[in-house]
Amino acid sequence: MLLERLPQIKALILDMDGVLWRGKQPIGDLASIFSKITALGLKYTFATNNAVGTIGQYVQKLRGFGVQVTPQQVINSPMAVAHHLKQLYPQGGSVFLIGEAGLVEALQEAGFSHSDDGVVAVVAGLDRQFTYEKLRKASLLIQKGIPFIGTNPDKTFPSPEGLTPGAGSILAAIETASGVSPQIMGKPYPHLFNLALQRMGTKPEETLVVGDRLDTDILGGQNTGCKTALVLTGVTTLEEALSWQPQPDLIADSLASLVGATT
Repeated sequence: MLLERLPQIKALILDMDGVLWRGKQPIGDLASIFSKITALGLKYTFATNNAVGTIGQYVQKLRGFGVQVTPQQVINSPMAVAHHLKQLYPQGGSVFLIGEAGLVEALQEAGFSHSDDGVVAVVAGLDRQFTYEKLRKASLLIQKGIPFIGTNPDKTFPSPEGLTPGAGSILAAIETASGVSPQIMGKPYPHLFNLALQRMGTKPEETLVVGDRLDTDILGGQNTGCKTALVLTGVTTLEEALSWQPQPDLIADSLASLVGATT
């Protein structure tokens, strides 16, 4: 298996979309894959830029594919947004929110609620009910000097039908309308990786980041000092991976081939 080339690895930080599944379709026999990961004695945490699903929904989805996981093993970009806002505003407050359940839940747990007035930030992620009116209100608030925070820069995400618009597409629309770039909390920035390392109690050099995107998973892992592995089951081609500098430590056809699982 490819992972044998990095004998120092004690833990994995795993992306989900494009690594474990595409939409509702699993990529390989996930129960078998994680049985092998467990047999190898590796810790693992799931870290996703996806801001749509709640932590509970991810736990349920993973268990539905035969992967036993606790909520503590799942982190997402809304958690990074909530942590950042909580540091700035310990008492919570109002935000103008463009997003879905995962972002709403994380912010509510940190004491922040959606409002059009008296907001401390405009927070945006993937919103499949995005409208011109939401774009208009967000743009006007940002032009008045309200901070603009984005969950993640992913322009697209993989589905069985092909690449569909991601949070980055919505952020780009708001940026174009307001003239202001968002402060991004998700990958490739260090917030999610550092939280995963903290929860697992591992050092960057003994942790492998596994993802399907060069500009978020691999770049973020490299910037954090982790080893990196790109899987070719998502949005990145082998040619793109080989031209990326510095290259990922490992390039695998799939998570199964990376860990040597039979599926």
